[in-house]
Amino acid sequence: MYRFRDRSQAGQLLARRLRRYAGRSDVVVLALPRGGVPVAYEIASALKVPMDVFIVRKLGVPGEEELAMGAIASGGVRVLSRELIEELGLTDEDVERVAARELAELQRRERVFRGDRPFPNLEGRIVILVDDGIATGATMRAAIRAVRAHRPARVSVAVPVGAPQALEALQDEADELICLLSPEVLMGIGAWYQDFSQLTDAEVIAYLQRGHADAVSAGEQAQAAL
Repeated sequence: MYRFRDRSQAGQLLARRLRRYAGRSDVVVLALPRGGVPVAYEIASALKVPMDVFIVRKLGVPGEEELAMGAIASGGVRVLSRELIEELGLTDEDVERVAARELAELQRRERVFRGDRPFPNLEGRIVILVDDGIATGATMRAAIRAVRAHRPARVSVAVPVGAPQALEALQDEADELICLLSPEVLMGIGAWYQDFSQLTDAEVIAYLQRGHADAVSAGEQAQAAL
């Protein structure tokens, strides 16, 4: 069974599949933290394009938190499954209680990970959404829909590993879907990595700072070549 050494190696391998986007000024890589950040860093570094985080918080059904009735995401976007909410007889107050709790965590992560950097302008750009794997697809689906609200030219999804059923369900959501491994039995994302250590907030921040510095350096080099 092939396994990635770690998230960084997985990102390096994905970058080879995304080489046509290298050096383009209209491309931005967005990582779903925390696990997607090291993968996205390697992609952005290889392509010499900027990276940032795109934070998605699932809105779990009260009492069945793993069942998503929607999601909120960076940039103030909210996606709700009205059909499920009505089917379960949930009230607006039920939804708002969950949304308020998750919004507080989203805002905390925005402050910690982005600091005073503004949310990137995605309008008319090619957005590459990156995570370290896709199990159910719920989080990535919410991320795609939330990014669409910012009117990008194209939304690509790049992940090292994903469950076949989840990937198939996402085909109609993304303009492009790149996945290196799609095992019939997933067993869990971590099973496909030799090192699947959980990242701390500090590690995420360090990757983002390096990515920002790389993007600034690449921009200065491009300007000097003119």
